[in-house]
Amino acid sequence: MKYKFAVFAFIILFCNTYFAQSDTSKANKWISTAVIGLNISQLALSNWTQGGDNSLTWTLVGRGGLNYAGEYWSSRNNLKIAFGRTKLGSEDFRTNDNELYLENVISRKIGWAIDPYFSNTVRTALTTGYKYTKDDRTAIADFFDPGYVTQSLGFTYDRIPGFKTRLGFAVQEVFTNKFRQYSDDTSTAKLETFKLETGLESVTSAEYEVFENILAKSSLRLFSRYESLDVWDVRWDNSIVAKVNNFLNVNFTFLLVYEKAQSLTAQMKQALQLGFVYTIF
Repeated sequence: MKYKFAVFAFIILFCNTYFAQSDTSKANKWISTAVIGLNISQLALSNWTQGGDNSLTWTLVGRGGLNYAGEYWSSRNNLKIAFGRTKLGSEDFRTNDNELYLENVISRKIGWAIDPYFSNTVRTALTTGYKYTKDDRTAIADFFDPGYVTQSLGFTYDRIPGFKTRLGFAVQEVFTNKFRQYSDDTSTAKLETFKLETGLESVTSAEYEVFENILAKSSLRLFSRYESLDVWDVRWDNSIVAKVNNFLNVNFTFLLVYEKAQSLTAQMKQALQLGFVYTIF
């Protein structure tokens, strides 16, 4: 059943595309992007008397977008896929990045400073994720286990170049299979594999050229349930990309996540890597 909802989310993406196309026949209003990148951090030691160990970290990232801006309707569709691994010394490779994030937003211009919108987002791991200890590893996530699908209806503001923000009433579905702690209702004896939550969602994103060839991006998502408006889920995704040439970048990324159902403390991930980039279109 959970895979049907994943398919449903992708159908929404293509329905948005078709709906906007039916509004106008001017194809030049569509902007599509697709970029893949390989980020690498490596350290090699040989007969090194000051201590240390060899290390290799790589992350493969794919980003795609299909955006439309018409006279009355606009549609933004963004996809991010990331997977990476780390090897330290003689240890086996460990997963360091494992994410699929899909966002669809369709809005209608009504002549106000803000416009009504409908959005759909999908968040999940790509493959099995582990919690590593000194001598062992424990699986804690998998594809759509958990999987988060969120629909939101409200108002958006995007009159400032490089800046977008929206706030709306939201419905969030949580799907699980083996890892039911993310969807379980603790007030019942049964371990549920599905949880429906209603609340408020706010998403703000900014993209600015700090210096020539240096681009900074930041995206902040907040979600709170009606029964606990004093507790907010937080996802703050940041990146600074320094462009060396058309194929080479230096990337700094910082991701902060707080979701009480996952952990009582904030989760943080930071990386500084050299990136090889290829623009498909």
